[in-house]
Amino acid sequence: MIDINQGIIKTVRSLAVKKYRDDEGLFTAEGTKCVRDTWDAFECRWLICTRAWHDRLATAAMHPKIVLANNQQMARMSQFSNPSDVIAVYEMPQYAIDEQEVKNSLSIVLDNIQDPGNLGTIMRIADWYDIRNIFASIGTVDVFNHKVVQATMGAISRVKVHYVDLEALLDDFSDLPACGTFLDGENIYAAQLPDKGFIIFGNEGQGIGAKVAAKVNQRLLIPAAPRKGGKSESLNVGVAAAITVSEFKRNVLKK
Repeated sequence: MIDINQGIIKTVRSLAVKKYRDDEGLFTAEGTKCVRDTWDAFECRWLICTRAWHDRLATAAMHPKIVLANNQQMARMSQFSNPSDVIAVYEMPQYAIDEQEVKNSLSIVLDNIQDPGNLGTIMRIADWYDIRNIFASIGTVDVFNHKVVQATMGAISRVKVHYVDLEALLDDFSDLPACGTFLDGENIYAAQLPDKGFIIFGNEGQGIGAKVAAKVNQRLLIPAAPRKGGKSESLNVGVAAAITVSEFKRNVLKK
């Protein structure tokens, strides 16, 4: 076990801020389920827990990383209003882009997604449908934000998020289809959809930006059912991603 000290407490508290996560190369996962879902995927620096959690749930593999803390210390380090009794502090992974994998599969592209819950949901969708790579604009919310980590429900262990210049990415893979959802697109339920390429989703309020939209070569529409009276103006991006990716995968199964 490792003895807790003010340095550890200060470091863990600082990881609420992206700048310090980047500086330290660390991020946190809180709660028993989140820790269990991520334990085998990342290199753990510290596993900070209460004595009660340790006695009930700690494994032999965890012991060299364990830092015992009391409830007050856990509350100081937690990034949630209701502190958990375990916090894993992980090393940030460094992912290389596998060009062959990208060329032979579907990938998701995110243009300035801002809401942590939306990113977490989209990562869960990707994981469900066996999409291994998400390419995000630099302005997209940080995947290591604690709210994103929590919202992925473990998908962060299996889906790689690459922060890149999206225009350069789409230029580098210009031979692949680039598909995006628009209000003036082709009905997705009638379209011929590729089994390789990029599925692009845009910002919650603005949609896909003009520069990225210019790289799209298949514009798609999720049509609303015709009915009398008003209807919602748009779909939440997480909902749109679920519908769109599901339709792509359905088309793959038809082939």
